[in-house]
Amino acid sequence: MRSGNIFADIPVTLAEEQLLTLASASNVEIERIVSTGQASPPGFWFDQAWTEWVVVLSGSASLRFEGEERARTLEAGDYVEIPAHLKHRVEWTDATRPTVWLAVHIHAPARG
Repeated sequence: MRSGNIFADIPVTLAEEQLLTLASASNVEIERIVSTGQASPPGFWFDQAWTEWVVVLSGSASLRFEGEERARTLEAGDYVEIPAHLKHRVEWTDATRPTVWLAVHIHAPARG
């Protein structure tokens, strides 16, 4: 059995986002992501083979999805489900305070 506090040991500044796996099973992974001003590189789009559900627990960020006219600003409590292969990018994360995300990665079950 594992336990802890999602807000424990939150760094104030980071050179890169911090990813911490909290739990995982055969087709699901739950992680805490801490961002301190990070964004996707210019022109880069994530194109993941799995569905991702994310919620901002503290701080704020902006996500852009391919085909949408404007980026979406997410603040504490806001969540979004990102279907597999929906191209998206992080436009910005709050540079004045840490943004803490909870991400649930849902992989297709193995066939066989």
